[in-house]
Amino acid sequence: MANTAGYFDRKPAVTSRPGLSHLQGDPASPHTPQRTFSSAFSSPALSYRAEEEVVVFELGARHLSAGIVGESSPRCRLGFGPECSRRVGDYRQYLPEYKDRPRKRKRNYKWGEDHELWRMDLRNVDLGLVEDKVERAVREAYTKYLLLDSKNKRLVLVLPSLMPHRLLSSVLSSIFLNFQTPSITLFSSPVLNVVAAGCRTGLVVDIGWDETIITSVYEHREVQTQWTTRAMKVVTQRMAILLQEYPNLKGPGQQRRDSSQTQKDTSDQFSPDSRYFDFSEEVTSRIAWCSVKGQDHSQSEQETSIAHIPEQPVTTEDRISEAHNQIQNHAVLSLPSPLPPHRTFQIPFARLAEPVEAGLLAKGSNLHDLDDHEQPLPQLIYKSLLSLSPDVRSQCMARIIITGGGSNIAGLKTRLLNDLKDIVETRGWDPVYGQVATEAKRYRQAVRNTRLNSKPIPSEGAETHLQPQVEDEITEKLEKEKLKSSNPTVAGEIRGVESLGAWAGGSLVAGLKVKGVVEIDRDSFLANGLAGAKKESEVVHATQRMSLGARSGIGEKSGWTLGAWA
Repeated sequence: MANTAGYFDRKPAVTSRPGLSHLQGDPASPHTPQRTFSSAFSSPALSYRAEEEVVVFELGARHLSAGIVGESSPRCRLGFGPECSRRVGDYRQYLPEYKDRPRKRKRNYKWGEDHELWRMDLRNVDLGLVEDKVERAVREAYTKYLLLDSKNKRLVLVLPSLMPHRLLSSVLSSIFLNFQTPSITLFSSPVLNVVAAGCRTGLVVDIGWDETIITSVYEHREVQTQWTTRAMKVVTQRMAILLQEYPNLKGPGQQRRDSSQTQKDTSDQFSPDSRYFDFSEEVTSRIAWCSVKGQDHSQSEQETSIAHIPEQPVTTEDRISEAHNQIQNHAVLSLPSPLPPHRTFQIPFARLAEPVEAGLLAKGSNLHDLDDHEQPLPQLIYKSLLSLSPDVRSQCMARIIITGGGSNIAGLKTRLLNDLKDIVETRGWDPVYGQVATEAKRYRQAVRNTRLNSKPIPSEGAETHLQPQVEDEITEKLEKEKLKSSNPTVAGEIRGVESLGAWAGGSLVAGLKVKGVVEIDRDSFLANGLAGAKKESEVVHATQRMSLGARSGIGEKSGWTLGAWA
């Protein structure tokens, strides 16, 4: 016990730890010291900032696609049909036999107008109704599919390259007035199709609803644009007329018309019944097709049953192709009728290719009878390539991108490329064609062959300039090393390239934080509208050097321009 007491007597209790008195600050100050960052090169883990979510919209004549940047496909695709534009409390579509009620027949140019958001001819378009439809579709995309608040969300809008200013102003004002979007960046759909294909140059063939637009893109810039009225609107209309020829598809009290009367109604008077619109569009998107070669599908059963005796031995590929042709000519499909009495009717599979070939390829029509805006697609693609310079043409013809709703028809892409190859082999790249031009080419070729045959062959003792050039080994080695270091590029041949679509290209470009040429601020647009846009030469870019630290106002543009929509 004594030893224990002596131990505690020798070591008294210490109230404060020695050596830590310099760390004790004022009691009023916080116990945890504040961390200060002395430079702009602090660790990114210290700043907990959230990534800005950017919304991508692709607006077309009939659909709106919406999604978030970084995704490979849009989250929703909303249409502008009559069923999507009803008032609240309108339940007529659920009444019995509502779809079977007769409707007023419309003329050809009004075929499918209830399913369109706009038309290029704005004389009969209600722009106020267009703004309301755009607002409703955008609001539904935000609240039902994107699940985001539209406030302070930057918007990337993908639009066609051909668009009237009045229509563009209505779309922008509808978004800026009804949603708190700080800015909208506009991108052209042909350029984004080229980006989504992994290229910088290409020829974009957009087979849309009302027209087909062919755009030449060189180094992400639109060089030339041409268009034709041969698009999916004509194809669906011809498909509806084809389906109406069968007796089981007729409604009560409707007589079957012959083919001559059908052609007359198609060209001059009325379009088919609007009740066949959804049915014809579904048939076109599902089972319509196009032959790879220019075959005649109107062969009779007697002609197809005649045995063909070939002069050459038949190969396996020939047998397979012949079997496919027989299946296409003799196959019969059963389709349900959309009108009462709801029966099934039989239609030959070969006839489902007629609307596509007649609508897009102008089968059975002479070129001299067609206007400039009614040219078939292969002929218009050839003219677009012919009008380009040789260096741009060699790059574009090897990167032909066929996109749009009509590009999903089976066999259409291959048929367009095959027809284009046939035109190039027949005419070459000479803009002058015809019988006189062909005779002139033959005469020049005959004269050239005569001169080559009459030219004397140089002998060993001939002059120096007539002797062949001596090959240099060093030059050959340098050329081989140059070919090894450079990436080979395909040029000068007709080739098709697949693309992920304009929306995927917009998602990719916006995810890379690329600053668009057309970036419209909300305040400046609401103040001046499209009149506040400047010309490309008037937009002043900041020329100051970006310092190591971020500064506001450096590297920004003093104004905005419409770019390709100017």
